[in-house]
Amino acid sequence: MNIDKRTDFNHRKPPIDKIVLSTCLAGLAACTPTQKPVQETKPNIVIIYLDDLGFGDVGAYGATGLQTPNMDKLANEGVRFNNGYATSATCTPSRYGLLTGMYPWRNTEAKILPGTAPLLIDTNQITIPKMLKKQGYHTGIVGKWHLGLGDGYADWNQHIAPGPNEVGFDYSYIMAATQDRVPTVYIENGKVAGLDPNDPIEVNYEQNFEGEPTGKDNPELLTMKWHHGHNNSIVNGIPRIGFMKGGEKAKWKDVEMADHFLSKAQEYVKEHKNEPFFLYYAMQQPHVPRTPHPRFEGSSGMGPRGDVIVEADWCIGEFIKTLEEEGLLENTLIIFSSDNGPVLNDGYYDDAVEKLGDHKPGGPFRGGKYSLYEAGTHVPLITYWKGKVTPVVSDALVCQIDLLASLARLVGGDAGSTDSRDFMEVLLGVKEDGRKELILEATSRTALRKDNWVMIPPYKGPAVEKQVNIELGNSAEYQLYDLNTDPGQQNNLAQKNPEKLQEMISVFEGIRGQTNAEIEQLELK
Repeated sequence: MNIDKRTDFNHRKPPIDKIVLSTCLAGLAACTPTQKPVQETKPNIVIIYLDDLGFGDVGAYGATGLQTPNMDKLANEGVRFNNGYATSATCTPSRYGLLTGMYPWRNTEAKILPGTAPLLIDTNQITIPKMLKKQGYHTGIVGKWHLGLGDGYADWNQHIAPGPNEVGFDYSYIMAATQDRVPTVYIENGKVAGLDPNDPIEVNYEQNFEGEPTGKDNPELLTMKWHHGHNNSIVNGIPRIGFMKGGEKAKWKDVEMADHFLSKAQEYVKEHKNEPFFLYYAMQQPHVPRTPHPRFEGSSGMGPRGDVIVEADWCIGEFIKTLEEEGLLENTLIIFSSDNGPVLNDGYYDDAVEKLGDHKPGGPFRGGKYSLYEAGTHVPLITYWKGKVTPVVSDALVCQIDLLASLARLVGGDAGSTDSRDFMEVLLGVKEDGRKELILEATSRTALRKDNWVMIPPYKGPAVEKQVNIELGNSAEYQLYDLNTDPGQQNNLAQKNPEKLQEMISVFEGIRGQTNAEIEQLELK
């Protein structure tokens, strides 16, 4: 698909004969013939992963109302992919696919999880951190987890396992689920940080604890008004999903969360700068509740959603400064992306709709979070490696699911048997022959992208999710779109091009399976 490149002054393909993939101790790095080969040291690897950031929310991808200079720097000095995809249009499945290299629809439990869900990733499963640990990397996660903890009956007052540490991370500093879900505490290496043992935590997603106020029953205690679904326990004046009691000293302060996670990410880098490290920096912005630090309030003119994107951009800039100050930037591969597409009103009244103006969070695409249309999974994806990657805008089809195999190639590791494929040279901007086909997923429904075409099977259900006002992609008919001429998916070509439709169905069924209990397909007419 061709995105307008008029503003892309770096849009050029580096000649292959002027690029050398120099073999490191255990991997690859790009350099020109005039450069000395990379020293035999393994590159640090950082994945910066945002939450609900849309394709059109970044300046380098066409945003004009928002200022994102640090994201733009990564894009303009790295490889900016026009066809980058998350594995799902919702958070938990995408995070599962990213870390395991497996399509999330292969695991029927890979859905948006409550804060009390058991660990979704099998402890015997290969993951990016596990693979890297075997190659001598120290591995860390800072930020949002949302892949379950324990066995489903976690005692939040004791060591909570299994969790990130049991699937490959040497260090973990996380929130269990999302900022709008309980428990509203940080967890460091399996233990709630700052917990007072005399004030134990209790969590329940079914019923409230006696005497505890809720957003539904105590609106006078709220500083943020709920729109739908977020009317249970109140923390910092914000009503949440789920019920929680106790742990007062351990509860986070929402407006300080971005600074807090940034500080932990910076500390991790400084502590492990003398060894190869992998950091999964999973930021919480711009997921609800959007709570910018006071110094960012009003910075975007778009209300809290815009403000937290500006805040996230600042955090990224500060983090990169730390890498530079520690002398690590030129030996660090940074991968930037988002877990799924954008959503405006996702449970709270926060002016995201009212102050949107001409800004288009999904860019040229239809749909958004929860949707099988492009804006659900078609997200910003950037690779940056100072001095090693020649700036380029790439039209290659790439997906986060392929990071496992690609990084394994980089460091000489083993990705095992997964859905992940090695596209390291594509990620480094050396080649453009990415994926030919990709299964797209949104809330257990799946579709197919092949080359520039997208096929969405028939699905029962509403066409629009009214609570969030997003088109879901459901239709009684097959849908077929040519993204090369119709990125906004306005012209369904299923009836006009039956041969292409049948080709797409055949490929889809060959990967996905002809029968699936969770797909409600109708007869092709």
